[in-house]
Amino acid sequence: MIIAVDGPAASGKGTLAAGLAQHYQLPHLDTGLLYRAVGWALRDEPDGPDFEARAIAAAQSLDAAHLGNLEALTSANTGILASRVAVIGEVRVAMRQYQREFARQPGGAVLDGRDIGTVICPDADAKLFIVADSKVRMERRARQLEQRGLPVDRYALYHQIEERDARDMANPHGGFYKADDAHLLDTTLLDIEASLRAAIAIVDGTMARKAGL
Repeated sequence: MIIAVDGPAASGKGTLAAGLAQHYQLPHLDTGLLYRAVGWALRDEPDGPDFEARAIAAAQSLDAAHLGNLEALTSANTGILASRVAVIGEVRVAMRQYQREFARQPGGAVLDGRDIGTVICPDADAKLFIVADSKVRMERRARQLEQRGLPVDRYALYHQIEERDARDMANPHGGFYKADDAHLLDTTLLDIEASLRAAIAIVDGTMARKAGL
Protein backbone atom coordinates (compact mmCIF):
# COMPACT_ATOMS: atom_id res chain seq x y z
CA MET A 1 0.00 0.00 0.00
CA ILE A 2 1.42 3.36 -1.06
CA ILE A 3 0.05 6.43 0.73
CA ALA A 4 0.80 9.89 -0.69
CA VAL A 5 0.50 12.87 1.67
CA ASP A 6 0.93 16.33 0.14
CA GLY A 7 0.48 19.88 1.36
CA PRO A 8 2.20 23.18 2.13
CA ALA A 9 4.74 23.83 4.87
CA ALA A 10 3.55 23.36 8.48
CA SER A 11 0.14 22.06 7.39
CA GLY A 12 0.72 18.94 9.48
CA LYS A 13 1.45 16.60 6.60
CA GLY A 14 4.72 15.32 8.06
CA THR A 15 3.20 14.54 11.43
CA LEU A 16 0.22 12.85 9.79
CA ALA A 17 2.42 10.85 7.41
CA ALA A 18 4.50 9.61 10.35
CA GLY A 19 1.33 8.70 12.22
CA LEU A 20 -0.09 6.85 9.22
CA ALA A 21 3.17 4.97 8.78
CA GLN A 22 3.08 3.86 12.39
CA HIS A 23 -0.61 2.90 12.20
CA TYR A 24 -0.21 0.80 9.06
CA GLN A 25 3.32 -0.40 9.90
CA LEU A 26 4.87 1.09 6.78
CA PRO A 27 8.20 2.90 6.23
CA HIS A 28 7.96 6.69 5.96
CA LEU A 29 9.89 9.19 3.86
CA ASP A 30 9.71 12.96 4.39
CA THR A 31 10.65 13.91 0.84
CA GLY A 32 11.01 17.57 1.77
CA LEU A 33 14.15 16.64 3.68
CA LEU A 34 15.78 15.65 0.39
CA TYR A 35 15.39 19.16 -1.01
CA ARG A 36 16.27 20.70 2.35
CA ALA A 37 19.49 18.66 2.40
CA VAL A 38 20.42 19.99 -1.02
CA GLY A 39 19.60 23.54 0.07
CA TRP A 40 21.61 23.12 3.28
CA ALA A 41 24.63 22.02 1.25
CA LEU A 42 24.60 25.46 -0.45
CA ARG A 43 24.13 27.52 2.70
CA ASP A 44 27.65 29.04 2.72
CA GLU A 45 27.26 30.65 -0.71
CA PRO A 46 23.52 30.96 -1.46
CA ASP A 47 23.85 33.77 -4.01
CA GLY A 48 26.83 32.61 -6.08
CA PRO A 49 26.60 32.62 -9.89
CA ASP A 50 27.01 28.84 -10.00
CA PHE A 51 24.14 28.17 -7.58
CA GLU A 52 22.25 25.97 -10.04
CA ALA A 53 25.27 23.85 -10.99
CA ARG A 54 26.21 23.33 -7.33
CA ALA A 55 22.60 22.41 -6.50
CA ILE A 56 22.55 19.76 -9.25
CA ALA A 57 25.86 18.32 -8.06
CA ALA A 58 24.61 18.20 -4.45
CA ALA A 59 21.39 16.47 -5.53
CA GLN A 60 23.20 13.87 -7.59
CA SER A 61 25.52 12.98 -4.70
CA LEU A 62 22.84 12.95 -1.98
CA ASP A 63 22.39 9.87 0.18
CA ALA A 64 20.54 8.95 3.39
CA ALA A 65 23.47 10.08 5.55
CA HIS A 66 22.74 13.70 4.57
CA LEU A 67 19.28 13.58 6.19
CA GLY A 68 20.37 13.20 9.80
CA ASN A 69 20.83 16.83 10.94
CA LEU A 70 17.14 17.54 11.52
CA GLU A 71 17.69 20.76 13.48
CA ALA A 72 19.54 22.36 10.58
CA LEU A 73 17.37 20.87 7.86
CA THR A 74 14.10 22.03 9.41
CA SER A 75 15.10 25.66 9.95
CA ALA A 76 13.16 28.40 8.16
CA ASN A 77 16.22 29.56 6.18
CA THR A 78 16.88 26.03 4.95
CA GLY A 79 13.26 25.90 3.82
CA ILE A 80 13.80 28.96 1.64
CA LEU A 81 16.92 27.38 0.11
CA ALA A 82 14.97 24.15 -0.45
CA SER A 83 12.31 25.97 -2.44
CA ARG A 84 15.02 27.61 -4.56
CA VAL A 85 16.70 24.33 -5.47
CA ALA A 86 13.33 22.62 -6.01
CA VAL A 87 12.62 24.76 -9.10
CA ILE A 88 15.72 23.37 -10.84
CA GLY A 89 14.62 20.63 -13.21
CA GLU A 90 17.75 18.51 -12.96
CA VAL A 91 17.56 18.57 -9.15
CA ARG A 92 14.01 17.22 -9.29
CA VAL A 93 15.05 14.49 -11.74
CA ALA A 94 17.79 13.39 -9.33
CA MET A 95 15.30 13.26 -6.45
CA ARG A 96 12.51 11.40 -8.25
CA GLN A 97 14.29 8.08 -8.65
CA TYR A 98 15.18 7.92 -4.96
CA GLN A 99 11.58 8.64 -3.96
CA ARG A 100 10.04 6.17 -6.40
CA GLU A 101 12.36 3.37 -5.33
CA PHE A 102 11.45 4.06 -1.71
CA ALA A 103 7.72 3.94 -2.53
CA ARG A 104 7.98 0.69 -4.48
CA GLN A 105 9.71 -1.34 -1.79
CA PRO A 106 7.93 -4.56 -0.76
CA GLY A 107 4.82 -3.80 1.28
CA GLY A 108 4.64 -0.17 0.25
CA ALA A 109 5.37 3.07 2.07
CA VAL A 110 4.08 6.46 3.18
CA LEU A 111 5.65 9.49 1.49
CA ASP A 112 4.92 13.13 2.23
CA GLY A 113 5.86 16.17 0.21
CA ARG A 114 4.39 18.51 -2.36
CA ASP A 115 4.11 16.40 -5.51
CA ILE A 116 3.83 12.81 -4.28
CA GLY A 117 0.28 12.23 -5.52
CA THR A 118 0.76 14.18 -8.74
CA VAL A 119 4.31 13.37 -9.94
CA ILE A 120 6.15 10.84 -7.78
CA CYS A 121 3.37 8.30 -7.12
CA PRO A 122 0.39 9.21 -9.32
CA ASP A 123 -0.89 5.64 -8.87
CA ALA A 124 -0.69 5.71 -5.05
CA ASP A 125 -3.39 3.65 -3.35
CA ALA A 126 -4.48 6.55 -1.14
CA LYS A 127 -3.79 10.27 -1.53
CA LEU A 128 -4.29 13.07 0.97
CA PHE A 129 -3.78 16.79 0.46
CA ILE A 130 -3.35 18.55 3.80
CA VAL A 131 -4.07 22.27 4.20
CA ALA A 132 -4.30 24.80 7.04
CA ASP A 133 -4.61 28.55 7.43
CA SER A 134 -1.31 30.41 6.94
CA LYS A 135 -1.40 32.04 10.37
CA VAL A 136 -2.06 28.70 12.03
CA ARG A 137 0.85 27.15 10.11
CA MET A 138 3.11 30.01 11.17
CA GLU A 139 2.21 29.51 14.82
CA ARG A 140 2.81 25.76 14.61
CA ARG A 141 6.23 26.24 13.09
CA ALA A 142 7.06 28.97 15.63
CA ARG A 143 6.23 26.64 18.52
CA GLN A 144 8.41 23.90 16.99
CA LEU A 145 11.35 26.29 16.80
CA GLU A 146 10.77 27.67 20.30
CA GLN A 147 10.69 24.14 21.73
CA ARG A 148 14.23 23.77 20.42
CA GLY A 149 15.24 26.95 22.20
CA LEU A 150 15.51 28.97 18.99
CA PRO A 151 14.44 32.63 18.71
CA VAL A 152 11.42 33.25 16.49
CA ASP A 153 10.37 36.34 14.54
CA ARG A 154 6.72 35.52 13.83
CA TYR A 155 6.31 38.34 11.31
CA ALA A 156 9.29 37.13 9.29
CA LEU A 157 8.23 33.49 9.66
CA TYR A 158 4.74 34.22 8.35
CA HIS A 159 6.14 35.91 5.25
CA GLN A 160 8.64 33.09 4.72
CA ILE A 161 5.74 30.61 4.68
CA GLU A 162 3.75 32.78 2.26
CA GLU A 163 6.83 33.19 0.04
CA ARG A 164 7.46 29.44 0.10
CA ASP A 165 3.87 28.69 -0.91
CA ALA A 166 4.01 31.15 -3.82
CA ARG A 167 7.34 29.80 -5.09
CA ASP A 168 6.23 26.18 -4.83
CA MET A 169 2.92 26.79 -6.61
CA ALA A 170 4.68 28.68 -9.41
CA ASN A 171 7.34 26.00 -9.87
CA PRO A 172 7.15 24.92 -13.54
CA HIS A 173 8.89 21.63 -12.72
CA GLY A 174 6.70 20.77 -9.74
CA GLY A 175 3.29 19.27 -9.16
CA PHE A 176 2.20 21.22 -6.09
CA TYR A 177 -1.55 20.97 -6.41
CA LYS A 178 -4.28 18.65 -5.24
CA ALA A 179 -4.56 15.57 -7.44
CA ASP A 180 -8.07 14.90 -8.74
CA ASP A 181 -8.30 11.70 -6.70
CA ALA A 182 -6.74 13.13 -3.52
CA HIS A 183 -8.78 13.75 -0.39
CA LEU A 184 -8.60 17.27 1.04
CA LEU A 185 -8.03 17.46 4.81
CA ASP A 186 -8.09 20.89 6.48
CA THR A 187 -6.28 20.74 9.83
CA THR A 188 -6.77 24.40 10.78
CA LEU A 189 -9.17 23.58 13.63
CA LEU A 190 -7.90 20.08 14.39
CA ASP A 191 -5.28 18.95 16.87
CA ILE A 192 -2.82 16.17 16.03
CA GLU A 193 -5.00 13.35 17.37
CA ALA A 194 -8.13 14.52 15.54
CA SER A 195 -6.20 15.09 12.33
CA LEU A 196 -4.71 11.59 12.47
CA ARG A 197 -8.10 9.99 13.13
CA ALA A 198 -9.48 11.82 10.10
CA ALA A 199 -6.53 10.74 7.94
CA ILE A 200 -6.86 7.09 8.98
CA ALA A 201 -10.58 7.21 8.22
CA ILE A 202 -9.81 8.57 4.74
CA VAL A 203 -7.26 5.84 4.02
CA ASP A 204 -9.47 3.06 5.41
CA GLY A 205 -12.43 4.33 3.39
CA THR A 206 -10.37 4.59 0.22
CA MET A 207 -8.99 1.07 0.55
CA ALA A 208 -12.43 -0.35 1.39
CA ARG A 209 -13.93 1.25 -1.73
CA LYS A 210 -11.12 -0.11 -3.89
CA ALA A 211 -11.68 -3.55 -2.41
CA GLY A 212 -15.38 -3.29 -3.19
CA LEU A 213 -16.40 -3.50 0.47
